[in-house]
Amino acid sequence: MSGGKNLTIEQQLFSVISWLAVIALLLLSLYPSLKKIFGSSAFPASFSASILIFTLITWYCGLARLPVQLGLLPFLLLFGYHVGNRHYRFAELKGEWHWVALFFFCFFLMIDLRFVNPTISYAEKFMDHAFLESIIRNPVVPPLDPWFSGRTLNVYYYLGYWIFGCLAIVSGVPSGIAFNLALPTVFALAAINVYAIGTHLLERFRWMPLLLFFIPNPSFFWQFIQGRALPSALWDSTRTIINTINEYPLFSFVWGDVHAHVISIFNQVFLLFLLLFAYKHGATLGSLARWFVTTLIILSLGAMPLINTWDVLIYAPTTMVAGAWILWRGHGIESLRRSGKYLLVIPSVAILLYLPFYLELQTHTGGIGIVRTPSDPVEFLLVNGFFIALILVFLAKDIARRPYLLGLALPFLILGYYAAAVAAIPVAFLSTRIFVDKKGGFPDILAISGLGILLLCELFFLKDNMGDTYFRMNTVFKAYLPAWIMLGIASFSMAGKWLAVRIPVLPSKITAVLLVLVIGGLFLLPPVVSYNSGYGTGTLDGIAYLNETHPGDAAAINYLRTLPGNEQIVEAEGGDYSYCSRVSSFTGIPAIIGMPFHEFMWRSDDTSWFDTRKADIKAIYEKPEKTIPLMKKYNATLLYVGDSEREKYTVNITRTGLEKVYSAQGTDIYHLSPSG
Repeated sequence: MSGGKNLTIEQQLFSVISWLAVIALLLLSLYPSLKKIFGSSAFPASFSASILIFTLITWYCGLARLPVQLGLLPFLLLFGYHVGNRHYRFAELKGEWHWVALFFFCFFLMIDLRFVNPTISYAEKFMDHAFLESIIRNPVVPPLDPWFSGRTLNVYYYLGYWIFGCLAIVSGVPSGIAFNLALPTVFALAAINVYAIGTHLLERFRWMPLLLFFIPNPSFFWQFIQGRALPSALWDSTRTIINTINEYPLFSFVWGDVHAHVISIFNQVFLLFLLLFAYKHGATLGSLARWFVTTLIILSLGAMPLINTWDVLIYAPTTMVAGAWILWRGHGIESLRRSGKYLLVIPSVAILLYLPFYLELQTHTGGIGIVRTPSDPVEFLLVNGFFIALILVFLAKDIARRPYLLGLALPFLILGYYAAAVAAIPVAFLSTRIFVDKKGGFPDILAISGLGILLLCELFFLKDNMGDTYFRMNTVFKAYLPAWIMLGIASFSMAGKWLAVRIPVLPSKITAVLLVLVIGGLFLLPPVVSYNSGYGTGTLDGIAYLNETHPGDAAAINYLRTLPGNEQIVEAEGGDYSYCSRVSSFTGIPAIIGMPFHEFMWRSDDTSWFDTRKADIKAIYEKPEKTIPLMKKYNATLLYVGDSEREKYTVNITRTGLEKVYSAQGTDIYHLSPSG
């Protein structure tokens, strides 16, 4: 959005092309370097690896207060080096077309969905855009908190927003469009990694693990059968287990929040791909190549706490266990003892990689609690039953051979943890396949990991300040998505292997026709179903709807977005999930307080500000004698008076010490004069 007018289709198209051009540069500059190590997997590995390396470089630029555009320089130099040495061969690049095709398919499928439902207007979207715009406006580390003037985001995991903020900066894409390019990028990167996993696990039906992104949970169908409309069925399917949130990828991408747990998906599956590659090829890799793969594992694991901290609680132990298993599987316990340095290096260097983040971090957790009211088993199965049923089908012979292992569920049943008992049964049989029968593979390991997450969520939770009713909401919310990913890859890999020996190879023409029908059908779904928020559609600019719904704010916000320097603003405070925080969200200019409960969650170690800041904002608007002193208290330089402020307060501000710098369509903006 520029100058109060909607961006044209041509401008939006240019933004998409510019965004993709930067991603292509990052990818191609790294690809020849990875080719020697990853072979046929170098191209898919280069997608996520290049994004993470770019992120690391720009993050340190932000820490050193250097222009983040410098993050492109190493890639330009590397690209020039490879061009100069003729490392790009057309025939070789042509052979990678299927990876590019998959990326474009997933990217533009999500573009199709965002084009129908683009608005930054509800749920966590104001927060997501606020962080994104704050970084674009002032790319420093730690980023400024747009909802708590004078403080930074050293209380939150912000690296996902840093990724797309820096991509927006170097590609010249405005934040309203960058917001709607972020999830397409996450989805495309995640799909590339999952398909790469499929190529290592399956001879045929390598695409089957991708289904984890396209299926809802069983609860969705149950809601739909009961007569609920599509939006309600989709929403209710993620609130199935009482007092928790149980999102799955399809919902997350359709819902459209560019939130930390969604951004992290691409890095989760990238780490799983790296672990699988080490599992399959670790024994044949040379020492240098092994350290190179280890470095990428460190890069992925090291970024996790900064993208979505909850992930590292799952994937750090997963990485250590997988590493030990790979070493033991290759050469036994002696190799594990001698090569244990790999296991020690990974967590240590992963922390050192982003050490300044931990030194700046000002947050805390409440420890681990024991779940006293576990999930209802029916609700548990309505969320996870599809994968559990599929895995049990493939374990049927194992169950028939060792039925006594079913008894391992008894302790959980006796204690009343029925859902835990359900998860424990396949874990018992899968563990036996691996450690007794010596025939388990990577899908079995992933299945145990995913089921183990579900099992632990029935027994323990991480304490936070969500209260007694929602005591395990965040634990289930953040842990179930990795569990879905692991179980999805595992169960669909098992299904693909089973189908490969039972379904004949179809003629290429029939395969091509089916592929066109599926792709065409998927692209038709978003406009046909027309699932949107009701604010507007037909654009990639998530802020464009303001021109119709709040024209006064739209023009004023565009003016504010042109202001240079470190401004801070006063706007109305209307609680969480309200429209009042729109100025700070859409400009990145820090407000005194925005969405106060969010800030309460992040800054719960000191909540004395909670009532004070809200009261001070009210006084700024209603008590002329306090307007200037309170603005100076918070170093606020701008005072915004629009419809929301007039609805919320009896506006009566002083004219002394304030200069009106903007007035149009019922919106006034004042700047604190130097002599004020």
